[in-house]
Amino acid sequence: MTTQDSQQGHLQGQLKGELKDQPQKYNSMLVTIVTESSLESQLSRELEGLGVQGYTITDARGRGDSGSRNAGWDADSNIRIEVICSEPMSETIAKLLEEKYYPNFAMVMHCHGVFVLRPEKFK
Repeated sequence: MTTQDSQQGHLQGQLKGELKDQPQKYNSMLVTIVTESSLESQLSRELEGLGVQGYTITDARGRGDSGSRNAGWDADSNIRIEVICSEPMSETIAKLLEEKYYPNFAMVMHCHGVFVLRPEKFK
């Protein structure tokens, strides 16, 4: 066995140990909704009614089909709602938004997979 082989084996052992010590990760979905700020209370109630355990709402600025939104005036501002949930819940949220809000409000939704460490928080 050469010194290089010995070093390589040692490094592989270290990597295995590091991987073993990693926290357990669970698959979830991150749903992001960008919409008119006037919908904040209504959407909060709707999400809670669906069983969403938690969400984060922040002001949003940008430009899109509805023109430029600068969040400087409440009637012309946007919010961003983020929900971490299961894939079935993300599909339920998408269906609600598409049927009830898309036809009449400036709104976009996108989602992608994320890893969480405390899955009981995000059902």
